[in-house]
Amino acid sequence: MAGHSKWANIQHRKGRQDAARSKLFSKLSKEITVAAKMGDPDPEKNPRLRLAVKNAKSQSMPNDNIDRAIKKATGGEGEEYEEIRYEGYGPNGVAVIVEAMTDNRNRTASNVRSTFTKNGGNLGETGSVGFMFDRKGEITYPASVGDEDTVMMAAIEAGAEDVESSEDGHIIWCADTDLNEVSTALEAELGESEETQLTWRPTTTTELDLEGMQKLMKLVDALEDDDDVQRVTTNFEATDEVMEQLAG
Repeated sequence: MAGHSKWANIQHRKGRQDAARSKLFSKLSKEITVAAKMGDPDPEKNPRLRLAVKNAKSQSMPNDNIDRAIKKATGGEGEEYEEIRYEGYGPNGVAVIVEAMTDNRNRTASNVRSTFTKNGGNLGETGSVGFMFDRKGEITYPASVGDEDTVMMAAIEAGAEDVESSEDGHIIWCADTDLNEVSTALEAELGESEETQLTWRPTTTTELDLEGMQKLMKLVDALEDDDDVQRVTTNFEATDEVMEQLAG
């Protein structure tokens, strides 16, 4: 689905230009701390922590920040965060999954519900849209790493399930339980990825025109601006033309 790849690239460029890097670093630190608390503080022995550190480095997060986040977990410092998933519908019936980490469930639920309502959406019950997605591992590489055949062969050898290649880059999909092993094998063959994460891959999509995409971006931006929200996933589909207009 080209739309999803282009969306990721638009968001990526926007993030690079965004002055509020501290907000991104705060969310990355939270994931690192939670991962370290849940398992071993050594990334090599803790797959979730390894992925969290890898993503932090891909966003140019300083090593001192990463070390501090791990030490906060091992030192018993900081708040106790609870992981919560919210599901709902955005403008034009687009399915939306919101993943959050919070130390106050009531505050986060209230904020997420309010954001949906203010931006033409509706927060639903757990499971209301989840059936439209599969939980998958997602590994992203730039187009410069090689052509489609090269990446496809590397992905097959690594045990991946699927590859989406376009002029914007390559997205490699695998079973969620295989992400650590597949990403490690790909790293040996293709080098460092741009991003490696667990995500929700749509099995059913909703096509949007330019106006619909603009409304959806407003909702997603508002959700991601919430300090408790870690990640937002949607099932939109859009033509290349719409995505180019959106990027412009």
